[in-house]
Amino acid sequence: MGSVIKLSKKINNSYIELKKSVEDRLAMVDEKIEKKLESNVDLVKKMSSYHLETGGKKLRALITLGTSKLCGYAKGTRDVNFAACVELIHSATLMHDDVIDNGEIRRGKKTLNKIWGNQSSILVGDYLLSRCFEMMVEDGNLEILKLLSSTSALISQGEILQLQHKGEVDMLEETYLKIISSKTASLFLAAAKIGPIITEKESKYKDALESYGKNLGLTFQIADDALDYNSDLKLFGKNIGNDFFEGKVTLPIILLFQKINDNEKKFLKDLFLKDSRTDNDLKLVINLIQKKNIINECYKKAEHYINLSSNSLNIFENSEDKNILKNLTTFSLERNF
Repeated sequence: MGSVIKLSKKINNSYIELKKSVEDRLAMVDEKIEKKLESNVDLVKKMSSYHLETGGKKLRALITLGTSKLCGYAKGTRDVNFAACVELIHSATLMHDDVIDNGEIRRGKKTLNKIWGNQSSILVGDYLLSRCFEMMVEDGNLEILKLLSSTSALISQGEILQLQHKGEVDMLEETYLKIISSKTASLFLAAAKIGPIITEKESKYKDALESYGKNLGLTFQIADDALDYNSDLKLFGKNIGNDFFEGKVTLPIILLFQKINDNEKKFLKDLFLKDSRTDNDLKLVINLIQKKNIINECYKKAEHYINLSSNSLNIFENSEDKNILKNLTTFSLERNF
């Protein structure tokens, strides 16, 4: 089914380097989240514990910690608290996503809704969001409260827009970018902008990290969508073709539709109009994707956002922290998980 295309032969360790550079802070984020999710309700405890055990990359929390460090934040734990907030928002959206998409596997394990049902998953997702907003109110910074509140609203709007265009293989790239800008890039943007806010940096630094986060998020999502047609469960933590089976139209399908003949377009349209799709259907689509070299085209489009994200950091003085964050832009495309 093809292999993940690398942009260079050199291994990009920026994700590991970022984790190491804020290791002590990340441990505090985990502790904060665990403490915040404590509950007297048995089912909430069980579901929260299960969710915490599934782990995850915590990339958004790492971006908050990394950009805070880049901006010189050293005293206190506001970076930790807000990194925990970002992670809770992300976790809540994943729980809601799995309900909408009837997801069964997340990070290589059964989803919460698969085990406990949709109603419980939605309510626990809401519980995570409420805990997050408690933490924001406790801090009292109105700029961050506004940032994370509007981000939560944007994520919901992105979900609705995606649902509105479900199964539309002739979707415009512009619409796709609106969806992923809201659903994914908005939280990356917020995660990156927290650092210059809590360090009271000038607007130009806030704007720079806003651009860094947004374009990093776009790169990340394009890579995620490409991996779904170019990976496997062992590497990626979810079954290949999840988007396809859910009838979710992403960049590989949009680009494929632009390059195939009328008969193939009809075939693709009919496939996404069906209530369900088979493994053989997926195999046929992947063959077309390989034939038209679609994965490479996805990555070429993502390189534009990599450059925008990386160049946004030029305003900062050279440092190890800056280099790690710069390298993270290419890692988001080169990763295979």
